[in-house]
Amino acid sequence: MTSHDVVSRVRRLASEQSVGHLGTLDPMATGVLPLLLGKYTRLAQFFSLADKTYTGTIRFGFATDTYDAEGAAVGPVCEPALTLDQVREAALPFRGEIAQMPPVFSAKKVGGKPAYKLAREGKPVELKPKTIQIHEFAIQGLEGDTARFRMKVSAGGYVRSVAHELGIALGCGGHLSSLRRTQAGVFGIEEAAA
Repeated sequence: MTSHDVVSRVRRLASEQSVGHLGTLDPMATGVLPLLLGKYTRLAQFFSLADKTYTGTIRFGFATDTYDAEGAAVGPVCEPALTLDQVREAALPFRGEIAQMPPVFSAKKVGGKPAYKLAREGKPVELKPKTIQIHEFAIQGLEGDTARFRMKVSAGGYVRSVAHELGIALGCGGHLSSLRRTQAGVFGIEEAAA
């Protein structure tokens, strides 16, 4: 389900037209999606800058056009022979304040239109880097071509972009293969309803 699907379903279940969420989840992602209903939707402004925490996996060996597993492979495909220490070393620059280029397939607006719509139409998409803060990026393990990680990032940060750029840094390409949001501001996975 997309974030929009969740909002639509809650509108029907709660018989409430005014429903909003506090940060879109990519379609392949799971986890915390805080919702505001009715008159409480105006509180969204107080949560818009909240940090988010994720766990997930990055697969190395090829990049994709969307920077995640749902995209088409681009560039060369290889079978990387990486060690956990190599991946951890390459991940070090992706901490602290960084300038991040959003993925072309994202909801970032370009001339009032979401970038992903322009990209799907084959039109050029010109995005600008955004300064974000990565408070934590821990590579927790490596099994074959796939690394497990935990990341805490400021609002507006794209985990997919980090996966893509880490693949470039390792010289083998990479993409986000799974993602779960475990925390959005003060809202944690343990409080979420399925």
